[in-house]
Amino acid sequence: MTIPNLLTLFRLLLIPIFLVLFYLPVSWAHWAAAFIFWLAAITDWLDGYLARKLEQTTPFGAFLDPVADKVMVTAALVLIVEDYQSFWVTVPAIIMISREIVISALREWMAELGKRSAVAVSWLGKVKTTAQMLALIGLVSGWKPFVILGMPLLYIAVILTLWSMVGYLSAAWKDLWSRSGG
Repeated sequence: MTIPNLLTLFRLLLIPIFLVLFYLPVSWAHWAAAFIFWLAAITDWLDGYLARKLEQTTPFGAFLDPVADKVMVTAALVLIVEDYQSFWVTVPAIIMISREIVISALREWMAELGKRSAVAVSWLGKVKTTAQMLALIGLVSGWKPFVILGMPLLYIAVILTLWSMVGYLSAAWKDLWSRSGG
């Protein structure tokens, strides 16, 4: 068990804490949940940094890290959809969750072809993740100044989500098309 893998497992353990805190019937519940989400976002960055810096990348970490990220982000998106009950939050959440499913499936399929590097995480994906994490922290907190910042960031994240998805699909298009019988 490496330090980066332990951080990823810690992030997974934060998910139920995040959910429980969000629903606590106390005035500070959303703040506490936003803090836990922030902590998870920091560990996401830190585990990747340490894995590269300490040369501790592992197949287990390569599998678990994106799972932890996607479950945490999806949980936060579902919470804000329920909390805000607004078209303006629901549509971006559906787009983001759908993109994650499509790109995860694409990466799995490309890995089977031995071409996973064609759909490796790009700089655009990292910028998208940053905007998404900041938007979700703001929206989960429920504090009006953070929500005011979080909503535009949510839409920036959606634009980057679609842009990066197009990039990944374009990178894999030749293989998708040639293997589909088209």
